[in-house]
Amino acid sequence: QVQLVESGGGSVQAGGSLRLSCVASGIISRINPMGWYRQGPGKQRDLVATTSSGSTNYADSVRGRFTISRDNAKNTVYLQMNSLKPEDTAVYYCHALVGYHNYWGQGTQVTVSS
Repeated sequence: QVQLVESGGGSVQAGGSLRLSCVASGIISRINPMGWYRQGPGKQRDLVATTSSGSTNYADSVRGRFTISRDNAKNTVYLQMNSLKPEDTAVYYCHALVGYHNYWGQGTQVTVSS
């Protein structure tokens, strides 16, 4: 069993920055992929960024503005979000893949005002 707890969401004006954190506990190791997804109002949940064994992957809409990183010693994954836009407004979810099991955090709200 894996538990994911996010923090760091909030409200910011366009052009601002936020940093999300996700602490993982349970049976998880550095080889397990982790990442961030988001779900805007009335939209489906979409991939934002993932990291696995040192490699990273980004959605086109955030590439160059967001950076995902991971501290394996702390079992924590981060999402640094810069140059935020109103369209980045969403609930952001932390995700981990352990074997064939998908684990999700409870989500953290990010609101960007113009």
